[in-house]
Amino acid sequence: MGKVLIVDDETSMRLIVKTNLRQDSHICVEASSASEAIALLSKEDFDVVITDQKMPGGTGLDILQAVQENDPTTSVIFLTAVGTVELAVESMRLGAFDFLTKPYVIDVMRATIRRACERTALLRENAVLKTTVRKLEGADEIVGESRGIHFVRELISRVAPTNSTILITGETGTGKELVARAIHRNSARLKWPFIAINCAAVSETLLESELFGHERGAFTGADKARGGLFEAAHEGTLFLDEVAELSSGAQAKLLRVLANGEIQRVGSTTSRKVDVRVLAATHRDLQTRVQSGLFREDLFYRLAVVPIQLPPLRERREDIEELCLMLCARIAREMKVSSKPLSQDAVIKLKNYAFPGNIRELANLLERALILGRDVELQAEDFPLQSGSLPLNPLHGELTIEQLAAQLPEQLDLRDMLSRLERSLIERAINSAGGVQAEAARRLGLSRSDLGYKVSKYSI
Repeated sequence: MGKVLIVDDETSMRLIVKTNLRQDSHICVEASSASEAIALLSKEDFDVVITDQKMPGGTGLDILQAVQENDPTTSVIFLTAVGTVELAVESMRLGAFDFLTKPYVIDVMRATIRRACERTALLRENAVLKTTVRKLEGADEIVGESRGIHFVRELISRVAPTNSTILITGETGTGKELVARAIHRNSARLKWPFIAINCAAVSETLLESELFGHERGAFTGADKARGGLFEAAHEGTLFLDEVAELSSGAQAKLLRVLANGEIQRVGSTTSRKVDVRVLAATHRDLQTRVQSGLFREDLFYRLAVVPIQLPPLRERREDIEELCLMLCARIAREMKVSSKPLSQDAVIKLKNYAFPGNIRELANLLERALILGRDVELQAEDFPLQSGSLPLNPLHGELTIEQLAAQLPEQLDLRDMLSRLERSLIERAINSAGGVQAEAARRLGLSRSDLGYKVSKYSI
């Protein structure tokens, strides 16, 4: 049973069709012209539209177009005496469900309507399922019942349908890109690209070209013109991770995009219009960088229309057990191994750790435990963590930051202590990264240029 709109300028034909369809308990609505039908389609939902081709106020093809614009899940059937091959081909190409000619066979027409109703029901059910999946995708890893994460999910649901620029902040490893993807997947831009770039991972000289494109001959090696990521993300979303690392030139160009939707390729004097939603993220305090003259104040306010602050894992310890279950299942799928539950001792041990690397560090620990763990459950000994609420202080043996603060002398040279601590941490990170400064910078939450400056400063 379905709701059917019967469109024909002949009253007798509408009556015959309606009488036949009521035998199958369909609800029938009549329209005597294309214009009347189009008006009804804008106000009511129908499962099936059965229409003639030639009528006052438009044609059956006009009705088909209106259906496609209002609700493409509605099935359209042509029932016409003008049964040319050209019309049949055109109507089917434009999305019609079927094409019947007058005089029609009653049983064939009734069977066609039944199949059309079934198709519409399936399409609508599929649309509902897709919507549900979209809401879950991108948010399936934003798990937890802590107050902070509830607030983040609430913000995502409220800002996703808008076109506002979002600034996502939080420590390294808290899931900023995950939030950006969740916003995109729950937005009207879902059908278009989501493109992400880590601004700290691209050299300053190449970043502007990556974002805005370049013309042939704009610089050495530019042997042909190439569009940038803004053009590639047209009508979609561009996620700028570590946006604080943008050069002053790139900041000025980004401000122009946000202000008037125009980009200018490197080496070009011509502006191009783009329609891109920008989501930005950083682990730095942008307001501090603004005060230091490292980041444009006007750009900061353009980016931070809606700020989303992600809580570090140490502030949502009650979520750790749920995160472990989710991450173990995902890691096991990716590695094609069996997932394992965590023993209660393991859970307690993880909850008592500060996780300076946040969820990324937790995922790495779980992956290692799944590979090396010998028991049916992951045990506490499978997680070789340092004790204390923060990583050990390399200047003071086995003392945590809290223990160190409790034992401070009456006087100390804080600047000297912090410098020595910073140098020691940088040396440790470079050594653990096998001398690869890009990896060491990632572990320290620094840009490569910042790490290079500090390596030079401390003569490491």
